[in-house]
Amino acid sequence: MPRTFSFRAQNIQDTERLGTALAAAFPDGVIALDGPLGAGKTRLVQAIAAECGVNRADVVSPTFVLMHEYHGDRPIYHVDCYRLRDDDEYNQLGVDEHYGPPNLVLIEWAGRMERCMPNDRLDVAISPMGSEVREFNFVAHGENATARLAELRRMLT
Repeated sequence: MPRTFSFRAQNIQDTERLGTALAAAFPDGVIALDGPLGAGKTRLVQAIAAECGVNRADVVSPTFVLMHEYHGDRPIYHVDCYRLRDDDEYNQLGVDEHYGPPNLVLIEWAGRMERCMPNDRLDVAISPMGSEVREFNFVAHGENATARLAELRRMLT
């Protein structure tokens, strides 16, 4: 089963469609997001959270508070690793306590804490290709993430 997939969003509506599909394909688990400033990490989290019944206006980047918890149809933890200095700071947040059902954990700047990421997760690298165009490259790690990535691919192609 393929562990990679790419999706090109031509506009914000495509990014919203991707968020809807991610929310359906990943009812729980860890989605690790990476990309430069302004790539659309938080926008994708907003789309996922909105599909899960969270008010989009409540979903903001946790850069300064490091972790937000949202209550929709499932618990969502939104983490930002941008300001973290090392693995110890990440571990002190207790994010790993939220890995696993029924929680969905969305981690921005996850590559900065690569060693702290769970073995079963979906990595999403976001590359801006224009003002609204984004390339999303997915890599599944682990059996659950791989199966869910296959479901995501079916939804989007």
